[in-house]
Amino acid sequence: AMADPSSFASPSCCLTRHLHLRCRAEFGARTLRGTAALTARAEREALRRLVLDTRDVQVFKVTVNGQDAQFAFGEKHSFKGTPLEITFPKELRRGQEAIVEISFESSPNSSALQWFTPEQTSGKKHPFLFSQCQATHCRAIFPCQDTPAVKLTYYAEISVPKELVALMSANRDGEMPDPEDSSRKIYCFSQNVPIPCYLFALVVGALESRKIGPRTLVWAEKELVDKSAYEFAEAEAMLKTAEDLAGPYVWGQYDLLVLPPSFPYGGMENPCLTFVTPTLLAGDRSLSNVIAHEISHSWTGNLVTNKTWEHFWLNEGHTVYLERRIGGRLFGEQFRHFQALGGWRELQNTINTLGDKNPVTNLVLNLDEVDPDVAYSSVPYEKGFALLFHLEQLLGGPDVFIGFLKAYVQQFAYKSIETEDWKKFLYSYFKDKVDVLDKVDWNSWFHAPGMPPAKPTYDMTLANACVALSQRWIEAKESDLGSFSSADLKEMSSHQLIEFLALLLLEAPLPLSRVQRMQEVYDFNAIHNSEIRFRWLRLCIRSKWEEAIPLALKMATDQGRMKFTRPLFRDLYSFDKSRDLAVKTFLEHRASMHPVTSMLVGKDLNQDQ
Repeated sequence: AMADPSSFASPSCCLTRHLHLRCRAEFGARTLRGTAALTARAEREALRRLVLDTRDVQVFKVTVNGQDAQFAFGEKHSFKGTPLEITFPKELRRGQEAIVEISFESSPNSSALQWFTPEQTSGKKHPFLFSQCQATHCRAIFPCQDTPAVKLTYYAEISVPKELVALMSANRDGEMPDPEDSSRKIYCFSQNVPIPCYLFALVVGALESRKIGPRTLVWAEKELVDKSAYEFAEAEAMLKTAEDLAGPYVWGQYDLLVLPPSFPYGGMENPCLTFVTPTLLAGDRSLSNVIAHEISHSWTGNLVTNKTWEHFWLNEGHTVYLERRIGGRLFGEQFRHFQALGGWRELQNTINTLGDKNPVTNLVLNLDEVDPDVAYSSVPYEKGFALLFHLEQLLGGPDVFIGFLKAYVQQFAYKSIETEDWKKFLYSYFKDKVDVLDKVDWNSWFHAPGMPPAKPTYDMTLANACVALSQRWIEAKESDLGSFSSADLKEMSSHQLIEFLALLLLEAPLPLSRVQRMQEVYDFNAIHNSEIRFRWLRLCIRSKWEEAIPLALKMATDQGRMKFTRPLFRDLYSFDKSRDLAVKTFLEHRASMHPVTSMLVGKDLNQDQ
């Protein structure tokens, strides 16, 4: 198997199997400081060294089984960071374990962490901290084998100011006063299921919880906790459905944490504690598919894991497939097809933006000297889903295909795999349908850029209304504008409004008079559902409506979910009337943005530092 191009670690020589972390969150210095004790096992004879990933991490001391060990940093790479080479005092035999304890301190500018002053929080009284390690940022907290090929268990003790709460991607294991500082308290955590480093997660803040199910608490700042408990009330029904589809839930607790608005993703599937953006709080549970998605990762991603980020579609394609199967169970098969078609349009939109010859639109990527954060897009999600949906239709329908998915999870649970492992298992599971499988153009699906070589069939029942209304607007002449009224939307769900706007965004920009009329009759400016508002404001900016500029800038900066913030900034940058203001606004907000978001928006606006 190929090595991971995104990591300096060599798991074929030495494997880290457990982490015991003890550290202090220092809000003044904006650092995490402490010790990381890694249990390392030699995978070959006469092992003398261990190479770990780091990025902007200070190392003060290393011991191996309690003995001082020599260590040295290698050459710094532009985005991978700096390898840390530890020399063992005496060589290890194959299979022998050693405890490698590293005293470390993260940088105040760590790409994994966002620190907030009290003024930046909802409550305004206490500071806040959260981590986001996927894809390759765990190395920016402490030295580790930062590749998804390696899985380890962990135990952690985190010291924080005593008025705050710490939570991790693990089971909560009690708390105690900090014996070294009476103003602080120590929270303990254990994760007994082996996980890749990218699923390591920590949050510290003035958090409260509400119980919304037998294994689920929702955590948020006081101001949002009740709204969040309402929004995510379907979590247990989704968990039960997922267990029925994919097998038993092995992680114990399934909690949800609502983060500050700058959280860069819709959700992050940290084990035992899903992180979500507050942009999901629509008030009507209409954006709960993100919860179904993160729940689904408990099987595809967290149990069966991509071996390198080049095979990210294995995590995301299967997870979107499960997410939509959950939606189908809870809201009907027509709804599943509607969401699936929406995904195909999202893929078209992404490929229009990136270009259909762009290698990042391949399903299986080559990440040699490519930063996974820069390559990230909806392609692994939606091209991956389209392949699985296509296979479902070729191989006998949803009931047949879920049998494969359940067997796949069982076969590869607790392992990390590549596309070839998946394909071999598919062929062995469907050994009576090899003739059907051989007709699939695997090379194009996996290794060609642009749209896939085949399109699944979709039930159009729920999509027809969206298509019809978008066509009316596309074809409307000035003289037809009187025929539109608020009644057009009376029968449409918020999901259908999203799709209506998404369809218009796939077309050439509408004349300005059309979007102005649309505002008159539909009053989209008054809608605060984030998915609707995002598409509406993009539509306005693309049609060069100057009145929308301040609204689009406000949405781009009031929250930092990259799905919204990056396209809004890009559209504002493309519009001559807002370009300078977009750059100026970005530069004003840059210091308080999430580090990954600020790096990527900086690239989009040609402001790279």
